[in-house]
Amino acid sequence: MPQSQKIHSILFVCLGNICRSPLAEGIAKDLAAQNGLNLKIDSAGTSGWHIDEPPCERSIVVGRGHGIDISKLKGRKVSLYSDLEFDLIVAMDRQNYEDLVYLGFPREKLALMGDFGLEGAEIPDPYYFKDLDGFEKVYTMLENTIMELIKRIKD
Repeated sequence: MPQSQKIHSILFVCLGNICRSPLAEGIAKDLAAQNGLNLKIDSAGTSGWHIDEPPCERSIVVGRGHGIDISKLKGRKVSLYSDLEFDLIVAMDRQNYEDLVYLGFPREKLALMGDFGLEGAEIPDPYYFKDLDGFEKVYTMLENTIMELIKRIKD
């Protein structure tokens, strides 16, 4: 996490921007509001496969079950041109992280989601899970890591 500046904006990044990163965006917006933080929060994918598509239905269902509505979000591809402005760019897994480096994002702005309380563990892509259990596990991982991230921003 960038140490030399205060964090005012966060971009969450996964592969397709339909499962993990939209959930992270929704959770982070909710937790930031609960903690009185005025943060710009967004999400994107490293691929362009799901541009303008809503999040995966299973992510929407799991989010809604926790009081988080991500149904209006639309998938988009991360862009060095428009997303370099974010203070912190959080990748869900190491491949996402390396893709961001390859695209030209400075490592100083990048972090792995698992670095916030999961000792660097990756957030698995639930897209390939057969049922909602995998999505629930990912939701819990995201909620725990984002709570830790919010705590660090407040400190």
